[in-house]
Amino acid sequence: MNRVTWSSKAIKQLRKLNKRDQYTIYDAVGELATMPDSRNVKALTDHTYQYRLRVGNYRVFFDFGRYTSSRSRK
Repeated sequence: MNRVTWSSKAIKQLRKLNKRDQYTIYDAVGELATMPDSRNVKALTDHTYQYRLRVGNYRVFFDFGRYTSSRSRK
């Protein structure tokens, strides 16, 4: 089991979203503790971060051990 650590930038971005999206993203990121058995995770190449988690219209980019930011595709 892994530990999920949020960066201050990711927390700040998460707080800007509506409550429903906040809870959805928070729960999905919590499931990353079971990595590599997580769903909706894609390994990235030639990118700043190693992985991307898809949560509805949002993407959470992260490195294994350091979770960073969520961004909207809208």
